[in-house]
Amino acid sequence: MSKRKVGVLVMSYGTPRSMEEIEPYYTHIRRGNPPSEEQLQELTERYEAIVGGVFPLREHTDRQVQGLQRMLDRAAEGTDVQYVCYQGLKHVAPFIEDGIAAMAQDGIREAVSVVLAPHYSVMSVGSYNKRAQEAAEQQDIALKCVNSYHLHPDLLDALTERVQEQLDAYVSEGAPREEVEVLFSAHSLPARILEMNDPYPDELNATASAIAERCELKEGQWRFTWQSAGRTAAPWLGPDILDTLDSLRQEGVKHVLSAPIGFVSDHLEVLYDLDIEATQAAERMNLNFKRIRMLNDDPKYMSALADVVMTLDQ
Repeated sequence: MSKRKVGVLVMSYGTPRSMEEIEPYYTHIRRGNPPSEEQLQELTERYEAIVGGVFPLREHTDRQVQGLQRMLDRAAEGTDVQYVCYQGLKHVAPFIEDGIAAMAQDGIREAVSVVLAPHYSVMSVGSYNKRAQEAAEQQDIALKCVNSYHLHPDLLDALTERVQEQLDAYVSEGAPREEVEVLFSAHSLPARILEMNDPYPDELNATASAIAERCELKEGQWRFTWQSAGRTAAPWLGPDILDTLDSLRQEGVKHVLSAPIGFVSDHLEVLYDLDIEATQAAERMNLNFKRIRMLNDDPKYMSALADVVMTLDQ
């Protein structure tokens, strides 16, 4: 008996595969407007500053798609369904539309999309799903979209494990556990989303609160902050993590643990904005600064993704 074939469009922001791809990637982010020479140089220098340049960043996404495929293969074993994963990126090939086109070429007529970002915002996950839906309609594919999975137990388990790991590392170095301040963070978005009653801040705070409870963090031992805001005239959600670090310094905090729960893999916002920029700022402020490991293709994260995909497909 032939199996029902379901496409799975795995979407993410995308990252250049080489230094040569940085300019077209940046131009696409800027809606077709090429960056100035100064802007391009600054972004290129950031990629050059992280270990290995741009290549490992793309590999993380590739491994996540492969890891999800393996998880779905195991979960669907013995059923009448076969899941086939396709990659669709927002700002670099294969684009979201390319992933849908590949499905259509393979004869797939029903699909589920999921974004490698657990928290919904109309400006992030919503925009991915809108593009995917429009492309799917053109290809006559029935598409269901996962909006968020910010409180999935497997996701929370994986993140809690990472926070506990670094709290234990501080203790092993002689720092009292209760004196470690945990900074949960995510990519900032334009502040106008607050006027739209966008669920993004609430979902992030719900994830942070759930992890804090699981880690038995005491009241006042954790807070939420923002990072990686765009450079536009319009205000972005704050406070920025660099400002929060300065606030902690003024409060007399000595040990800080960065938990960027809005991100699911090692990429520029983690390897540069946190590991270089925030780390250097913390050093100048005489703060001890650690960061949790990213999820990447952790089996628990892959399990959460597989579960939300299969649940929506029911």
